[in-house]
Amino acid sequence: MSIADGETRMRDWIDKATAERLEKDVAAVKNDIAALTDQITDALNAFANSAGKQARRGYKQARENVDSTLDDMSERGSAMMGAAQDAYGSIEETLEDAITARPLATVGIALGIGFLIGVAWRR
Repeated sequence: MSIADGETRMRDWIDKATAERLEKDVAAVKNDIAALTDQITDALNAFANSAGKQARRGYKQARENVDSTLDDMSERGSAMMGAAQDAYGSIEETLEDAITARPLATVGIALGIGFLIGVAWRR
């Protein structure tokens, strides 16, 4: 065995050991990347779930607000309609009382209003 053969064998052994170390390092990096990918995926899924829950809560709250507003508007409309009906009934009673108390004056007023409408209509 010559020195050159020994040096060649030593280099082969060192190259083989280096190659094995590199393979182990590359495998470790691959495992680290896979673990990091899993962590990022979990974080994104958690974020998406949280965002979905917030969106559902916001939608539900908006829906409740709209329903509440519609109920309020319906109640106000009903109250206004009741007030208008009461006012109409009151005016009707007042006119009926006035017509009963002064029938000739009422007929004269009606004729005067009719005359004014007719004159205005012709122009």
